[in-house]
Amino acid sequence: MTQYSALLPERLSRLEELAYNLWFSWNEEALELFRSIHPVKWETVYHSPVRMLLETSPEDWARLASDEAFIDLYEKAIASWDAYTGRKAWFQETYPQHIGRHIAYFSAEFGFHESLPIYSGGLGVLAGDHCKSASDLGLPLVAVGLLYKRGYFNQKIDHQGTQISEQVTYDFNKLAVRPAIRNNEEVHVFVELPGRAVRLKVWEVRVGNVPVYLLDADVDGNSYDDRSLTAQLYGGNQDTRIQQEIILGMGGILALRALELYPYVYHINEGHAAFLSLERIREHIRGGLPFSAALEMVRASTIFTTHTPVPAGHDAFPVGMFEHYLGELLYSLNADRQAIVELGLDRSKNVFNMTYLAMNTATMRNGVSELHGAVSRDMFKGFHGNLNASEIPIGHVTNGVHLRTWMAREWKELLDRYLPENWRTHQSGREQWAALADAPEETLWDIRQRLKERLILYAKTNVEEQRRRNGQPDDSGSVFLRPDVLTIGFARRFATYKRATLIFRDQERLDRLVNDPERPVQFIFAGKAHPADIPGQKLLRDIYQLSQTDRFRGKIVLLENYDMNMARYLVQGVDVWLNNPKRPYEASGTSGEKAALNGVLNFSVLDGWWQEGYDGENGWSIDADNRADEETQEKENQESLYSVLEKKIVPLYYNREEQAAVPVQWVKRMVHSIETLAPQYNTDRMVQDYTNLYYTKIMDRSLHFSTDNYAAATRMADYKRFIRTKWWAVKIVGVEDPYPPVSFAESLDKRLLKTIGVIVHLGEIWYKDVAVEALYWEEQANGAWVPVVVPFSLFGEAVSPGTYKFEGRLPAHLRHGPHFQLRVRPISPDFAHDFEMNEVTML
Repeated sequence: MTQYSALLPERLSRLEELAYNLWFSWNEEALELFRSIHPVKWETVYHSPVRMLLETSPEDWARLASDEAFIDLYEKAIASWDAYTGRKAWFQETYPQHIGRHIAYFSAEFGFHESLPIYSGGLGVLAGDHCKSASDLGLPLVAVGLLYKRGYFNQKIDHQGTQISEQVTYDFNKLAVRPAIRNNEEVHVFVELPGRAVRLKVWEVRVGNVPVYLLDADVDGNSYDDRSLTAQLYGGNQDTRIQQEIILGMGGILALRALELYPYVYHINEGHAAFLSLERIREHIRGGLPFSAALEMVRASTIFTTHTPVPAGHDAFPVGMFEHYLGELLYSLNADRQAIVELGLDRSKNVFNMTYLAMNTATMRNGVSELHGAVSRDMFKGFHGNLNASEIPIGHVTNGVHLRTWMAREWKELLDRYLPENWRTHQSGREQWAALADAPEETLWDIRQRLKERLILYAKTNVEEQRRRNGQPDDSGSVFLRPDVLTIGFARRFATYKRATLIFRDQERLDRLVNDPERPVQFIFAGKAHPADIPGQKLLRDIYQLSQTDRFRGKIVLLENYDMNMARYLVQGVDVWLNNPKRPYEASGTSGEKAALNGVLNFSVLDGWWQEGYDGENGWSIDADNRADEETQEKENQESLYSVLEKKIVPLYYNREEQAAVPVQWVKRMVHSIETLAPQYNTDRMVQDYTNLYYTKIMDRSLHFSTDNYAAATRMADYKRFIRTKWWAVKIVGVEDPYPPVSFAESLDKRLLKTIGVIVHLGEIWYKDVAVEALYWEEQANGAWVPVVVPFSLFGEAVSPGTYKFEGRLPAHLRHGPHFQLRVRPISPDFAHDFEMNEVTML
């Protein structure tokens, strides 16, 4: 019997099942069902079905049980839920051999819905969207995180524009979270911290078919300080942070084991969770593997996703702090103590770097956009030894957003009329989106205007509440945002590199834009600055104070307490989404992707996802010469921002060709934006990419490395140990390069090939355990230079013991040294990629 069994009429008994599954948040029937219980209360409980159950009286339930219209909504929602849980989804159809092989997804935060506030921003919302699409696609994914009783913080803005970080304590009994149960008992685990064992309660959140397990230290038996360890997201000092990350990574593995879950894949979503690898290494050592084989087993089954090109975003702790807080693990594995420290050691700074730990314990690594992958390869070039940045084993999967969560209901209903019936489950199929062009322009524009009006009403309420709380006079009669005015939105974390105030650098020019009598522009800003980020809070205060001046009041608006609920209003309601970070510091950015789903046009620096998504016609770019110095780029970005607004965006929005009722060319660009961006920048495509490129390959490697009593893991560890101890002897001792070519004419013919010979001393290493290659750069038609690798093959018998000759064919006009290099690297059929080892000899 549950807490609602006696409360709910039998006819409505499955309401509790819907309320405790966040599937409701992306299903229109379920949302409408809960809203219809009491529309006003639905807003006051902040769209929480659990609170609706708690705060609805028995009399109201009895009334609703006899209301046939409500029963009809209830039955439709239940039918939709049963169809969802009972269907055969993409993963089952595509990878039947991997059914039941779990993927563990670890993240420090999850943004599922505003009623479960355990997220701060983009990283958490992305993790939430990842889980939602994993459920939609049928992946056997389980997620692990922390349950923060005080969440992040509620933001208030005072009459001077100062951010006030308001702490809130949440009652878990009113959230869509319940204790995890195994064998009819609540699940608890213990994590060792210096001098004590901290008890953790495991909670469960259901996200469709995906269980999310959240760890909570606020339980009886723990000290006051320990109970506070999971109190707040990104709160406290470095001591708090490292202990939180131990709880997340190591405690998360212990929680999975207590739940009898043994995944085949472990996904470290940003470095916060990287300690999970240490717990897994210890687990394998206790099972009988030596450290080296345990490490190979962990590496073979782990993927790491890095999310930030900003060095400060990579957690690092003094080595002494690491050794203090991980003392119990280091003591239990004393023979391998130094090897464990080495996994995260950044010698240049003498710190233990969580990103280094993640990269050293994960064979598969990726950034979150094509550009971010390239930036990450360059950023961690030193970590990978003597390699060209292009060959560093860090790939990319460009982020997306969960379409069903972020696309407005009006747009989904329109697409239901014009796109194929199965478009929601096959949303990544680009060809079907072309049918949107058949929709009448007036209908498309009407949706855009309705969503804008809804946003303006929401913004007005938000600003009025700010003024009321700050004791300011009622401003409701003043000029405020208008639905007939071009509206630009900017909402994100207030970090300095995101340059929230770039549009304010020339206030006279901005004044002309905002106050143009015939073609005005209005701006809505929102976002939080971390409580410790003083420069970020200053940006916020500057925007607020400017918004209160006579010429901008009611036309530039700053909303407070940006969260998922506000984000939906913004990305659905504005006309243009503005994003102007310093390139290349926006790893991906997903807010613009959410906007694109709703016919909002992006106006952004070509950074992150927008560098891939922009095609010249589906939005606009803020340009600069990326090769110039930072100051020059800043000036060029500023000029581009204003000039594109003045010459392209504003004229297009207000252009009414032949007195048309709607701006036809603007609507056409909206349609093109949706057609080109919606099928690509969604998390269904993203999770499918992770599955195809990484998850299923890791499953195969996990099986391969663990069979026959971990034979492949042991073989790999032994092989690497041998190579590392013998590589010192590897030398390129001779090069046979017939240069110059026979004639000047031949030197101009780049199709002419010549044979290059190279003599390599390998010592005790077998010649079949190395690859000998030439590397040169070739110019493409677009002016870009790309690396070309030419494999060499063994020529004849050994020149002498341990010395071999290899030959390869290269363009005759190239000369060794100035034009190409030769290299030797170890190879193995068990390697996940060419450069699994950093040992590379070049000449």
